[in-house]
Amino acid sequence: MFSCDICGETVASEPDMKTHLLIVHMENEVICPFCKLSGVNYDEMCFHIETAHFEQNELERNFERINTMQYGTSDSKKDNTLQNRTEVNSNLQSACASNHPKSSAQSLPKDGTLKHKAFCSENLTESRKLLKSREKQFDLTKIKGSIYETTYSPPECPFCGKIEVCSQDMETHVKTKHANLLDTPLEDHDQPLYDCPMCGLICSNYHILQEHVDLHLEESSFRQGVDRVQCSRDLELAHQLQQEEDRKRRSEESRQELEEFQKLQRQYGLDNSGGYKQQQLRNMEIEVNRGRMHPSEFHRRKADMMESLAIGIDDGKTKSSGIIEALHRYYQNAATDVRHVWLSAGVDHFHSSLGDKGWGCGYRNFQMLLSSLLQNDAYDDCLKGMSVPCIPKIQSMIEDAWKEGFDPQGASQLNNRLQGTKAWIGACEVYTLLTSLRVKCHIVDFHKSTGPLGTHPRLFEWILNYYSSEREGSPKVVCTSKPPVYLQHQGHSRTIVGIEERKNRTLCLLIFDPGCPSREMQKLLKQDIEANSLKQLRKFVGNLKHKQYQIVAVKGVLSQEEKVARRQASQVFTAEKIP
Repeated sequence: MFSCDICGETVASEPDMKTHLLIVHMENEVICPFCKLSGVNYDEMCFHIETAHFEQNELERNFERINTMQYGTSDSKKDNTLQNRTEVNSNLQSACASNHPKSSAQSLPKDGTLKHKAFCSENLTESRKLLKSREKQFDLTKIKGSIYETTYSPPECPFCGKIEVCSQDMETHVKTKHANLLDTPLEDHDQPLYDCPMCGLICSNYHILQEHVDLHLEESSFRQGVDRVQCSRDLELAHQLQQEEDRKRRSEESRQELEEFQKLQRQYGLDNSGGYKQQQLRNMEIEVNRGRMHPSEFHRRKADMMESLAIGIDDGKTKSSGIIEALHRYYQNAATDVRHVWLSAGVDHFHSSLGDKGWGCGYRNFQMLLSSLLQNDAYDDCLKGMSVPCIPKIQSMIEDAWKEGFDPQGASQLNNRLQGTKAWIGACEVYTLLTSLRVKCHIVDFHKSTGPLGTHPRLFEWILNYYSSEREGSPKVVCTSKPPVYLQHQGHSRTIVGIEERKNRTLCLLIFDPGCPSREMQKLLKQDIEANSLKQLRKFVGNLKHKQYQIVAVKGVLSQEEKVARRQASQVFTAEKIP
């Protein structure tokens, strides 16, 4: 037994192996000996010869039958017949295998459709000569003819199934009726070839090409439909993701907005966490818990606070008096680098306590301004019988001014309520309260810087003009009758009590800060004031660099008619702007 090294098939003998290699593995090139059809395997070629070349194949089979019938009893004749048949088959196989691929441009498609390149008559002639030689050799023409007539059946068209009388008629039928199925058309018809624009396949007929392209288009349409469905799903998913992202973003913005709002509420004392009284008690309890205050001191301070709140007058525990007089003495005896200094009328300093720490600066500055007005006889008419009120009382007075009709916009912003809160107040609320008390005042808004590096030299010039009518020829120290000036900027407020003019012509404001504790202010009451003690009061041009400053300056007393007019004007709040 012999085994093929290529495909592993086993055969009985060496000649069979050669035949196997020749037929199966010689480039799979089996060519029809009659029409040179190629590109098919051995079984398909046999089927082709049986169907398309039935006549030639039938002649050869009949010839074999004649030899078998005439010489069936002789062993030697049998060998000759077998030899002759073998020669014929060998010639057929060699004719199939000996054709070089270059000589056959014909191939059979994988779908089994037969495509003929040409009808070659050369091998057909050779086969007929071989058959005729055998007929002459054995002189069997008559016997062959009778058997041929008995066994012959008409050929059938492999394409349409039509039956013809003979093979020549069948060839003619195939050439004329099925020329479009052949790879190479008839020489008489110059038929063009068509290339598929999508895959490059060559078609011999336009209609076949059209059907072929239609298949491409159907496949493309199906893919496009699938792509559209997928695209629609992708768009829907993207839309859902975008909506989810927008929802999360809006939720995060709302959360941040709420946090900022709550932060502002806490900053401006509008978080309903209680007012002056609650904060004072809470902070005193903390001091007791930390051991900084004795319980007896806690109860004593609590009783004093409740009494102060009941009568509406400040208890004076955060007040420092006599500082303006002490400054007058200091500038007369020292401060050699100062050319002139103007001081306001007498004013008491009030600093923040445990009850208003962090939010009470506006109220404390109003107390400083009011303390100066109470010491000035010019304001007895409108402030007669008043004392410096405590912070809850000031809140109540501002609410009363709102009720009279002053500053409705400001009242609305603070929900028309100050008592029991830690709400901040600014220049507008101080103006409203003073105007309701018939004190003539106005607001000046330094809304942007007027000097280099964000400074406000115009503010210093305005204060200088406010305190001094004529600078030349005046003494070094001037104690004016002008009240102090309320100074407001973002987040804090202070009180201007004077201004220095240095020998180098620079200006320096003297400012009371409610954030400065009493023990520091008490240092200014000493006989020999040190220059370093005034650092907390002095503010040069380079020290005030906030974006905006507002001041409230007092200029006298209002009549009842002027008060009504100003109340009406406060419906739309306006201020003098510089620049």
